[in-house]
Amino acid sequence: QVQLVESGGGLVQAGGSLRLSCAASGRTFRNYAMGWFRQAPGKEREFVAAIIWGAGSTSYADSVKARFTISRDNAKNTGYLQMNSLKAEDTAIYYCAAGDGSPRLYDYFFWGQGTQVTVSS
Repeated sequence: QVQLVESGGGLVQAGGSLRLSCAASGRTFRNYAMGWFRQAPGKEREFVAAIIWGAGSTSYADSVKARFTISRDNAKNTGYLQMNSLKAEDTAIYYCAAGDGSPRLYDYFFWGQGTQVTVSS
């Protein structure tokens, strides 16, 4: 089993920044990539970014490229999502997940509880 706990969400003005954290635990979590997804009210959950633990390779949704950065700290077993130049349309619940690093929801097997990000315009 892998346990994931997100933190760092909140209310920010458009153009501002937030950094989300995802603390991972469990014996096998390093066998998985870490992904970030988000779900806005009335919309489906969508891929944001992913990182492979060993190689450190990353991928991003087009909507967040050049604004968001995914990273991880192996010593702390924690992943991060640095979000800059935030827009009102980035408002959503953000979830971290452990899976194979693809942009598809069904390729992720463990999920955190989510953290709310609200961007005021």
